[in-house]
Amino acid sequence: MPLTLTQLSDLATLPFDEIIDVRSPAEFAEDHIPGAINLPAMSNAERAKVGTIYVQDSPFKARKIGAAIVSRNMAAHLEGPLAERDGSYRPLVYCWRGGQRSGSVAIILKQIGWRADTVEGGYQAYRRLVSKALYDGRMPCPIVLIDGGTGTAKTRLLDHLAQQGAQTLDLEAMAEHRGSLFGPMGANQPSQKAFESRLAMGIAGIDPARPVYVEAESSKIGRLILPPSLWQAMIAAPTLRLNAPLDARVAHLITAYPDMRADTDKLLQVLEQLTSYHGHDCVTQWKALVAAQDYQTLTRALIETHYDPRYRRISRNHAAKAQELFLKDLSDATLAQTASKIIARQQADA
Repeated sequence: MPLTLTQLSDLATLPFDEIIDVRSPAEFAEDHIPGAINLPAMSNAERAKVGTIYVQDSPFKARKIGAAIVSRNMAAHLEGPLAERDGSYRPLVYCWRGGQRSGSVAIILKQIGWRADTVEGGYQAYRRLVSKALYDGRMPCPIVLIDGGTGTAKTRLLDHLAQQGAQTLDLEAMAEHRGSLFGPMGANQPSQKAFESRLAMGIAGIDPARPVYVEAESSKIGRLILPPSLWQAMIAAPTLRLNAPLDARVAHLITAYPDMRADTDKLLQVLEQLTSYHGHDCVTQWKALVAAQDYQTLTRALIETHYDPRYRRISRNHAAKAQELFLKDLSDATLAQTASKIIARQQADA
C-alpha cells in the first residue's frame, strides 16, 4: 500500500533504506524530499515529449511511449546506481503526484524482489506538509535572535551554540547566502521551494519546549523570502545584540569572505552596486584599495561608511528588546564562552 505522509517528522523514522525521486532532473533540481536521490523515469526532454503527445495526440499513445522510455531508463539505473543493492533493499519511490511514474518504477523494483513502496500523493503531498508548516501555522517554539553589526561573527556564535546543544536554525546556510551584497556563497541560490524544504525539515526536528536561536535577517536572504510563520516570530523575538571591536570585525570579515579576495572581478562588480549609495568618487577609492590588495582598509571603510550606518537605522525598531553583549574579541574561545553564558542564562530563566 502507498505510504501516507501525515507530518514532516515522519521522514526521520521511515523504515526504508533509500528515498528515490523518479521525477525529471529539472523537477528534482527545483525541490525534492531532503535526502532523496534522483533516478529519473524520464529525462526533461522525454517528459516534455510524452506530455505533448498526451495533450495533442492520444493519452493511450503517450502511456505506451512513456512505458518504453521508463523501461529503458530503469534498465540503466539497475545496471548503474542500483547495481550493488542486495536482496534486502527497501526503497521508497515517489513522483509528482504518486501516479504512473512512481507506480511503474515500483512495479519493476518489486518484481526483482525488493520491498519497494510509493508515496501517496507523491511530491505534491510532501509539498503540502511544507506549506502547512510554514504558511498555515505559527512557529512551534520560542525564537531568540542573534543580532549585531556586520562582522560581529553572528554565524560563528550560532555554530558554537549548536555545538553546546542549543537548538539553532542557520538560515544563511539554508539559503546559501550571507545576507548582504557580498553574500552569495555559490553561483546560484536554491529555489524558493528548496529553501522552504530545508527550513521546514529543520523546524520539524525542533523540541517545542526549548528556544531556537536564529541569526537576525531581513525578510529576504538574497532573493529568497522568509515564510510568514518564521518572519512574524522573528519580529516579535527577544534579541541578543553582539558588539565587538572594529579591528576584530575587520579581521573576521577578511577571513569569512575569501571568495571576494580570490575573485577581484566579482568584488569590483559588487562595489559598483554601491555607487547609488555613496557616489562614484567613494566607490572609485574603494576600487583602488582592491587594486592595491589593501583589504583591511577596504573592509574598515565599508563597515564605517556603509554597513554600520545602515544597521543603526534598521535596528532602531528593535532597540528596546535588545540585550547588548560586548565581546572583547571574536576568537573561538570568546565565542564559545559567550555561547555557554547564553545557554546558562536561558536555562536559569526557564
